[in-house]
Amino acid sequence: MHRASAAGTALALSLALGVVAAGAVHAARAASPAAVPSPVPGPVHPHHHFSAAVTRVGAAATIPDRVARVEQALQSSSSELQKAYDTAPLYANHIDGTGLTIATLVSFGDKSAQRYLDQYDADNGLPAASLQTIEPAGAVPACGDPGVNTNDCQNWGGETDLDISMIHTLAPGAKILIIATPVSETEGITGFPELMTAMDYTVAHRLADVVSMSLGTPEDDFATSAQLHGLDGHFKNATDNGVTVLASTGDDGADGMKLDGTTAWGRRVASFPADESYVTAVGGTVLSLDPGGNRTRPDRLWPESGGGVSHEFGVPAWQQGTASATGAAGRSLPDITLEGTSGTSESSPLMAAIVGLADQAAGRDLGLINPALYAVGPNGTGSGIVDVTSGCNSTGTVTGFCAAKGYDIASGWGTIDAAKFVPALVAASTPRSSLQVEMGGRHHRGYIVGNAMQ
Repeated sequence: MHRASAAGTALALSLALGVVAAGAVHAARAASPAAVPSPVPGPVHPHHHFSAAVTRVGAAATIPDRVARVEQALQSSSSELQKAYDTAPLYANHIDGTGLTIATLVSFGDKSAQRYLDQYDADNGLPAASLQTIEPAGAVPACGDPGVNTNDCQNWGGETDLDISMIHTLAPGAKILIIATPVSETEGITGFPELMTAMDYTVAHRLADVVSMSLGTPEDDFATSAQLHGLDGHFKNATDNGVTVLASTGDDGADGMKLDGTTAWGRRVASFPADESYVTAVGGTVLSLDPGGNRTRPDRLWPESGGGVSHEFGVPAWQQGTASATGAAGRSLPDITLEGTSGTSESSPLMAAIVGLADQAAGRDLGLINPALYAVGPNGTGSGIVDVTSGCNSTGTVTGFCAAKGYDIASGWGTIDAAKFVPALVAASTPRSSLQVEMGGRHHRGYIVGNAMQ
């Protein structure tokens, strides 16, 4: 498990692709993944497809206005989210993410992130956060620099701020790492070479225990199947080295945007990288809470939550049972759902925070959690899995999937009661091998979990 270095310690690391300021690092033990494929010439969509909530946040002119817009976009306050996901019993046992680093992997990031999070924390009664930004794929330009799409860059800043708010809300003791890249992910392959370079660096230098990706593109937006699968090795590399990777399932229901960014496919599509077998796919729900954070009705599916069945990835071993029940011919998603009314880019960092709590409780990184998640899923509330049984993700032109009793393609296993889920997930996660690592001047027993995949 990566331990954050002492506050203020930094080391300038010269990279072939740029310069990154990072904490003290350790020798890379990760196997080198396959090279990232180069983009194939073709139509380029100049914008990432952001949720309406993120776009409103990105347009804020001041830090107080940005914080206010994030709070308006969120259905629930920080204290209500902590109550809704039952984290207080974990905090009472000092399980709050301390000693863990949870990362968000984004294009551009937000150069004002520290000031933003300081203000957000003050407004929401959260402790001060340990926050760091690294730029492993090259220096990230400012939004006003020549050649930068200003609106796109500002929206990525809004995305970043939403991510770090959700991570800090449920794992207030964890260090937060923003992994920023200089090229926008704009559907299809564009932006992914830089994202993969940045993730590989983070994994190789053991800078994060959990990585959340609030981004994605329909499988169909890649030029070829080979182009998409050229990215597989980077996700496998992360999980082989004990890092849990999560991704949002998208905000277009069962459909998804084409490369031109103005028209949808008009049929069921699945989002990459949420469809990766090495990634935990997180969809969105609607919470109904009173001012104290108590549920007034069961959670229901957010109607724009992405979900479907991959035509690029077969049924993984851990999904054989659910595939038999649903009839899915490929990897289905999501695996789990959390609040997502400001977009599933809210859901993924919330789940990343819960995984961070589980890592701390285990005293080790859990790596790929999907086999353990699917092992505890059938246990229901006894293992902290709260079923979501209402809501569909159909669009005006596409018949989607509906939540139902038990596992379903719309909501996965449902949602989380963290106080029960964290110990259940830890118990179901069996370490395959261990290694002695030196972290922060102390020896810490870490584990690599590399569950076999089909």
